[in-house]
Amino acid sequence: MDYREAGVDIEAGRAFVDRIEEVVRETYRPGVLGGLGGFGGCFEIPAGYRQPVLVSGTDGVGTKLKLAHQLDRHDTVGIDLVAMCANDVLTSGAEPLYFLDYLATGKLNGEQLAQVVTGIATGCRQAGCALLGGETAEMPGFYQPGEYDIAGFCVGIVEKSQLLDGSQVKIGDVAIALPSSGVHSNGYSLVRKIVGDGGYGWTDCPEAFGGRSLGEVFLTPTYIYVKPVLSLREADIEIRAMAHITGGGLPENLPRCLGEDRAIAIDRAAWDIPPVFRWLAEAGNVQQSDMFDTFNMGVGFVVVVSPDGVDRTLETLKTQNLDPFVLGEVVSGNGEVLGLS
Repeated sequence: MDYREAGVDIEAGRAFVDRIEEVVRETYRPGVLGGLGGFGGCFEIPAGYRQPVLVSGTDGVGTKLKLAHQLDRHDTVGIDLVAMCANDVLTSGAEPLYFLDYLATGKLNGEQLAQVVTGIATGCRQAGCALLGGETAEMPGFYQPGEYDIAGFCVGIVEKSQLLDGSQVKIGDVAIALPSSGVHSNGYSLVRKIVGDGGYGWTDCPEAFGGRSLGEVFLTPTYIYVKPVLSLREADIEIRAMAHITGGGLPENLPRCLGEDRAIAIDRAAWDIPPVFRWLAEAGNVQQSDMFDTFNMGVGFVVVVSPDGVDRTLETLKTQNLDPFVLGEVVSGNGEVLGLS
């Protein structure tokens, strides 16, 4: 008996690493030391920082992976993985430097997992960070055939004097919304229940989606906001806070970027809820309050700026092919999000 008979193919693992090496190298940026194959990835802190602070984050994709498995499409969830980590790190004012992934499966399928890693590399290029390394674990008997799970880890850097912690936010500051690309990677347990209980199939094409199937719509990857936000810094626009709108929606995530004795008043008339969320609410008979507590509802990221920086912020973001809008205003309070009902 050998390891292969027990379910782990070492040679297949080596072949997989060889297969993904080129796409990983395409993500490298200045600062990467060495290459694949070591016990750890090395990255040199960029020059020019006086008090560099490293900001790290980790996340997964959640049950959106179940949809990828069902449709046997694996080229987008890697983008989601990078987005969920890089967007979080970005909220501290940090520029993502490098990313690592952990990929676990019951039996290594080189073609399938190469698609996943290609998606991760695409996400890293969008975020401007290097895919520095990772781990692929073959765990027979732990996962169902054809299934895998992924987790990601991102590290960014920011000058200590520019680190955002909520203390910079002032009453009267303005919250500007950056639109989401769809459901992103949160709420998929509810999405799958609505689709399943409603008797829908992932290949169905509801009229609301203009000919696109449910599978296409719900596999749309999470938008990565790094480059648009960094363009604000390059334009010398002072950002006072940022929020990544993930699980818990606006009510849970907006207060996380505010300081003490602050709340935010939302202008609910500022944007139209995208069709995908209107369809979910109708198909699942979901109350509006539950929709806002679960999904991003069309707002993927929020930047808070001073009133005199609003026009320049909107103009700069529009040059990044985004359609931003004024979401609301910071007011006195205790972390409430007002005006959603």
